[in-house]
Amino acid sequence: MAELENFDLAHISAVEILTPKFDESLWFFRDLLAMREVERIGESVYLRCWDEYETYSIKLTASTNNGVGRTMLRATSPEALQRRVAAIEAAGLGNGWREPEVGIGDYYEFEDPDGHEFGIYYDTTLYTPDEHDRPALKNQASRYPGRGVNVRRLDHINYLASDVNAVGEFWDQVMKSRETEQVELDAGGFAARWFRFAQKSYDVVYSDDWTGERGRFHHLAFATDTREDILKAADFFLEEGVYIEYGPYKHAINRPSSFMFGNRAVIASNSLMPGLA
Repeated sequence: MAELENFDLAHISAVEILTPKFDESLWFFRDLLAMREVERIGESVYLRCWDEYETYSIKLTASTNNGVGRTMLRATSPEALQRRVAAIEAAGLGNGWREPEVGIGDYYEFEDPDGHEFGIYYDTTLYTPDEHDRPALKNQASRYPGRGVNVRRLDHINYLASDVNAVGEFWDQVMKSRETEQVELDAGGFAARWFRFAQKSYDVVYSDDWTGERGRFHHLAFATDTREDILKAADFFLEEGVYIEYGPYKHAINRPSSFMFGNRAVIASNSLMPGLA
């Protein structure tokens, strides 16, 4: 039997999305994707996918520009957290420890070499459903919504980068994630690189930003239960007047079924590594 890999990163737990159209964006995530609002603080609302074990999945924040804010990563243990923080500080990319926020304990804030903002932590508060959200099955985090798209969990995030090579080395050498795919250029270097933290085929992706700008965002993906849910979601968005950029189709990289819709978000079927569950 093959030896199991050890990872210091467990998963992406939450992503902050910046929007200049807050009410329309909230309608999209809450009413169309069937995410539940769990908290409001200042200019932000916290929403969760129905089968995430942590408190929230998306932090939606009003902003003058659209884009991505802080992405939260959970470490696999307190020791793993300290190892990654030490590596980040040695790389000169750390911003320091920050106080807890919704459902998350103290976290360490840092940036990748392209300026995207992250937080890494271990202490978390498991989501506790109330009488309106309590599931019939004890192995579910909350009640199945049964409306809209019913996104189950966050799947992956794709960033644009001015230097794909530099960010790729960061995730390989500093964060100790595993590279699963790459698009290599004939002239040298890479146009895109895919990295996984554990059993999924990938968690973070970096694609070349032809503008040369730093810290930009390509897309965010949510997982459904089956490929058929992808087709149902496409029909649902068609009825709701949500612009579909492409698909549904099977992604060439790591082969999940997916489609992309307005404002660069993706619905994808589960993307686990072959042979793993």
